[in-house]
Amino acid sequence: MVHGVRVHVPGGPECLRWDEIEVGSPGPGEVRIKQRAAGLNYIDVYHRTGLYPLAALPAVIGMEGAGDVVALGPGVTSLSVGDRVAYAGVLGGYAEERLIAADRLVKLPQGISYETAAAMMLQGMTVRYLLRETYKVGPETTLLFHAAAGGVGLIACQWARALGATLIGTVSSDEKAELARAHGAAHVIVTSREDFVARVREMTDGRGCDVVYDSVGKDTYRGSLDCLKLRGLWVSFGNASGPVPPFDLTLLKGSLFATRPSLMAYTATHAELAETAADLFRMVESGAVKITINQTYLLSEAAVAHAALEARRTTGSTVLTI
Repeated sequence: MVHGVRVHVPGGPECLRWDEIEVGSPGPGEVRIKQRAAGLNYIDVYHRTGLYPLAALPAVIGMEGAGDVVALGPGVTSLSVGDRVAYAGVLGGYAEERLIAADRLVKLPQGISYETAAAMMLQGMTVRYLLRETYKVGPETTLLFHAAAGGVGLIACQWARALGATLIGTVSSDEKAELARAHGAAHVIVTSREDFVARVREMTDGRGCDVVYDSVGKDTYRGSLDCLKLRGLWVSFGNASGPVPPFDLTLLKGSLFATRPSLMAYTATHAELAETAADLFRMVESGAVKITINQTYLLSEAAVAHAALEARRTTGSTVLTI
């Protein structure tokens, strides 16, 4: 018998329970993996609270992890027992062992640890599709990235710098501002005392940004739209302050574009997943992107980790070790 963290009823961090779970043998196309580490992401909060409803309860949450293949199901030829693997975007990560479709896994390079993989797969591949596909960021790009000192934000700061872009980041404190700057943000706005719309206009000489990446949601979407230049793109990819409410399309003044992308849509096929992960691995192995793990908890302490994340007491990535 193994253990996992399950939600029985939606609610606060206290509703996370450390349960004995049955995993079973892998079916056709599946493998069983012994996990070494799992990642903590805001989507885990959305699943826990019910903002993103789970198909059935109780359910093991968690969308990211890394470990070793311990059993193969019928028809699996792409992996072997003992392979080091990682994944993102597949529910069930908060567990000591789990079943997962083989085509949702990628092999880990030897130079990348389980903890680093668990800290970067969802966040790093998110940054990859945001900067390389949702909008093709380059040296001429000026972008606004909310929550620039978070796990996704710190990776984005580094990746944007490597692409030669000008990244303006928003943060909630001076300490987080220094962290974002150290990771490559060209400019940082401390929203606890500064109006980010006014500051963006000032920093861009009134032109606005080519693209705004907004994972905050309800509290920032109106301002984010006001930060865009003509025909600019607003990318809504999270809801840290709550979901964006329905709004009148006339707010897209200046022929603005809006999109709501997801990692799952950009890695729908194994080929897309493999390409996205390989690009991330190259950036990390080259040193252009360094993964910052600033908090580590035992998997059984997931409730404590959730409370810290929601209270904005975390920076960079958080890993749950197993």
